[in-house]
Amino acid sequence: MQNKNFVPLSTEFSDSSSQFSRPQIALINRDNSCCFSGYRPEKLPWGTDEADPRCVLLKDKIAAAAERIHLLGIRHFICGMARGGDMFFCEAVIALREKYPEISLEAAIPYERQASNWPEDERIRYDSLVGKCDLVTYVSREYTKQCMLRRNRYMVKNSSILLAVYDGKSGGTGYTVKHATQNGLEVVEIAP
Repeated sequence: MQNKNFVPLSTEFSDSSSQFSRPQIALINRDNSCCFSGYRPEKLPWGTDEADPRCVLLKDKIAAAAERIHLLGIRHFICGMARGGDMFFCEAVIALREKYPEISLEAAIPYERQASNWPEDERIRYDSLVGKCDLVTYVSREYTKQCMLRRNRYMVKNSSILLAVYDGKSGGTGYTVKHATQNGLEVVEIAP
């Protein structure tokens, strides 16, 4: 059973659970953790067409980078569970975990109903991926103007490396790259 953890990043709430599904969760620390940030389909040149050769290549680059990062000693990966790049990253880590069972995967979700207004096929994919994560962390119960940034700050605070699909565009990924750099994380960028 996966842990659904509410992270008290503000005084809004503070309930949490301590049951984990995999023994290695207890060994998680910032030094052996990597988070991911990347563009949503609207910022990717191919949009939602994942059969586009550029998308296939990006997925391969994400998977290769995640494996290289794991071989450096990273055991825990944190994914923000947004549409687009985050889904590619989550799927890559799930596949990598088949090869390296010591890997754990955390879904860092900005608020409980994040996917409720997504297209049905994306909600189904999201639910499936969240169900395969070892740890689920919600940073807010409800949507707020700041919940996405709070999720990004949570991921940076709990990681030593940021893997980012990024080419300089402003937005949440740009903010996260800047915040990670300011906080001393190693940043690995992959151009879309």
